[in-house]
Amino acid sequence: MAESTDPVSVSPVADPSAVQSYLKDLHERITAALEALDSGRFRRDSWQRPEGGGGESRVLTEGSIFERAGVSFSHVRGEQMPPSASNLRPEIAGAAFEAMGISLVFHPRSPYAPTTHCNVRFLVATPKSGPPVWWFGGGFDLTPYYPFDEDVLHWHRTARAACEPFGAEVYAKYKQWCDRYFFLPHRNETRGVGGLFFDDLNEGGFARCFALTRSVGDHFLPAFMPIAERRSREPWGERERNFQLYRRGRYVEFNLLYDRGTLFGLQSRGRTESILMSMPPLARWDYDWRPPAGSPEARLYEEFLHPRDFLAELDRGQ
Repeated sequence: MAESTDPVSVSPVADPSAVQSYLKDLHERITAALEALDSGRFRRDSWQRPEGGGGESRVLTEGSIFERAGVSFSHVRGEQMPPSASNLRPEIAGAAFEAMGISLVFHPRSPYAPTTHCNVRFLVATPKSGPPVWWFGGGFDLTPYYPFDEDVLHWHRTARAACEPFGAEVYAKYKQWCDRYFFLPHRNETRGVGGLFFDDLNEGGFARCFALTRSVGDHFLPAFMPIAERRSREPWGERERNFQLYRRGRYVEFNLLYDRGTLFGLQSRGRTESILMSMPPLARWDYDWRPPAGSPEARLYEEFLHPRDFLAELDRGQ
């Protein structure tokens, strides 16, 4: 079942307070899981937005496993929808809005442990004429530097499990959407090995859409934590570290050029420190660098930085 791209009126059963309660609980669970894995502790930073609303950013820096990990809850209001949210919906341009969500990016210290991103969000727009409209969005994706087939399979199997209760076609649709979204056209490569991405989710009523969004949020930790625990123990050296920093540059390029969440936050005058906490603490750019033929670094480019049906292809060898 395809999600509609047309806004729908806010249903009487829509319950933004329930969404807020879920997001705050997810914020706590993710924080606790990372602090249990890493010797570091999150700095908790509450903030208020002058135009309305606020949130709490939590940042872990220089831990034993995570060089930087940030997870933020925000609930903001405004009198005019930012262009990044309304450029595909001219009928709500200039509408007042209320947006809430969880957003996280984790940058492990080990080059063998992947960077990851997750976001779940809910937005209500109130046009100057016409009824309010609402929709959900979110997903999670994985950006390895040295991919392992078993990790990629685990990641996508867990993503598929998050979607299965809502229809056999949902995983394939959101997986393909993720491949299209997390793509760097100026590099002609995907940011990583994908996962799930959805937006404008409003078809089937509030209860179904909220349940699907919760399922995606609830499957993030089972998808990521086993990979982080396993790969953080791999020994690594200067070569692997330099490649990790080089590939982190691609992460910066995507976030600043294409990421709708980053653009929404900056255009809505959100808290800049919280918006940009997703950036890696260190990155590098080397002029016209190419991986040596036959190297592990070349394998990333040749086998993983383009859309693939990983479950169909890699499952054959399991």
